[in-house]
Amino acid sequence: MKDEIIKEIRKQLLDKSDEKAKTSGQRFFKEEINSYGVTAPIVNQIAKTALKQIKAKPKEEVFELCEQLWQTSYIEESLVACKLSYAYHKAFVPEDFEIFRRWITSYVNNWASCDTFCNHTMGKFIERYPSYIDELKGFTSSENRWLRRAAAVSLIVPARKGEFLSDIFEISDNLLMDEDDLVQKGYGWLLKVASKQHQKEVFEYILTKKASMPRTALRYAIEKMPKEMKIQAMGK
Repeated sequence: MKDEIIKEIRKQLLDKSDEKAKTSGQRFFKEEINSYGVTAPIVNQIAKTALKQIKAKPKEEVFELCEQLWQTSYIEESLVACKLSYAYHKAFVPEDFEIFRRWITSYVNNWASCDTFCNHTMGKFIERYPSYIDELKGFTSSENRWLRRAAAVSLIVPARKGEFLSDIFEISDNLLMDEDDLVQKGYGWLLKVASKQHQKEVFEYILTKKASMPRTALRYAIEKMPKEMKIQAMGK
């Protein structure tokens, strides 16, 4: 049954592939990506169809299916895997953290797969098991750029709710001088989202760090702030 579902997912992706979409999609990535050339709304629909087929399946079997989708390195298959794993978030257990860490380490190779997986699957795991926040912070010292970005973007959804503020500052501290622009954008984005609920605290944090914070991260962090705050933050 699992092999049949994967075969059907790939058939649908091939049927919906478009060379023009494949070419235009590449411009969003610095690295070369493997792509069928299927737009995000269609990928989401294919994932929904697959979910109807697996809804009675145990989580372990679905995670095996996700593993096979991740292994191909096609971005659309990774995005379907993200949707399938997130659908089982109510069944997450602490041991799943190591599975999720391994998926990021072994398979994530672009920001879209990283963000889709971490915003939802990993983010929901941390909300469910907040004691694992220290494990997430440990990602900040990894040599793997996607784990370092994951440390930040896994808290995007909780940050929208005003949660984990002190942890967000600690992660940002750890990533502050990171030279990778995708990591800078990741924690800058996290600070921007956190500022919606905690504008004063985030602004004060930025003021204390602006001398050393890379401009890329700084611009992301202050994007939604009032003009006068932006001027102060960008000033010397």
